[in-house]
Amino acid sequence: MVTFGVFFLVPKLAGTDPAQLYVGKSATPRDVEATRQKLGLDEPIPVQYGHFVAGLFAGRDYSSGPNTTHCAAPCFGYSFRTDREVWPLLMDRLPVTVSLAAGAALIWLVGGVLAGVSSALRRGSVLDRAVMVVALAGVSLPIYFTGLLIQLVFVHKLHWFRGGQYVDLAADPAGWFSKLFPAWVALALLYAAMYARLTRAAMLETVGEDYIRTARAKGLPERTVIGKHAMRSVLTPIVTVFGLDLGQLLGGAILTETVFSLPGMGKLAIDAVNQNDLPIILGVTIFGAFFIVVANLVVDMLYAVIDPRVRLR
Repeated sequence: MVTFGVFFLVPKLAGTDPAQLYVGKSATPRDVEATRQKLGLDEPIPVQYGHFVAGLFAGRDYSSGPNTTHCAAPCFGYSFRTDREVWPLLMDRLPVTVSLAAGAALIWLVGGVLAGVSSALRRGSVLDRAVMVVALAGVSLPIYFTGLLIQLVFVHKLHWFRGGQYVDLAADPAGWFSKLFPAWVALALLYAAMYARLTRAAMLETVGEDYIRTARAKGLPERTVIGKHAMRSVLTPIVTVFGLDLGQLLGGAILTETVFSLPGMGKLAIDAVNQNDLPIILGVTIFGAFFIVVANLVVDMLYAVIDPRVRLR
């Protein structure tokens, strides 16, 4: 409701006519009025919102005189610029964003957790200080700097990876991997740094607990103490943050997709913002919020698997 109000109520209060955005500045008043009636923009905002919600679940019909256009569920409306349905546009861009988010998530989760655990178990060592310096650099450097630097060195200078346009996995697996790998590394560097610091802090707190000292006193191997006992407590905050980060990325990684020219959800969103294409912006926003809600639900269910103490409560 809030998102719909931001995109359709606020512009109306500011004096901007969504129908004018749809047909363009060169359209005649008659065309603007016909578009307003077809899209239902002449109705009160609560009525428009009711039609929008109903369209998400049951589809929606747009009438223009004798002609009626049916938008199948889930109907997010039509693009102001291309007059195409928003939902197929989202589905067309989703595989690119999923590929980017999944690959980067795997790298930053494994790399960040391993670096954080190693740093905590060797506190004060050269490894610990090196990991924290790299983590600080990863958090501090913006993605548009690291992304361009990676492309300059590994794509244009060394030619280890390909540039150019994105290709589908089914069409060219090697080209798909070569195009996405630099983007995975650039995106993972940012998140892995945060996960390394979070893991290190959680591990340092956990290894001082009584049950860890008890496990060591019983003569259990250090691998068992860390891997079976300590990691259960360490992974709880990691899973929480991971679910939110992954859900947010599935809604579109705008900077990464723009820097690496990936036609994903983020690139679709920024292009829609530049063109004032309100239905697409609305669709991407709700789509991203949906992924975050689902990620939170999955994280809550994983708590009981990771930490048995959750089931006892």
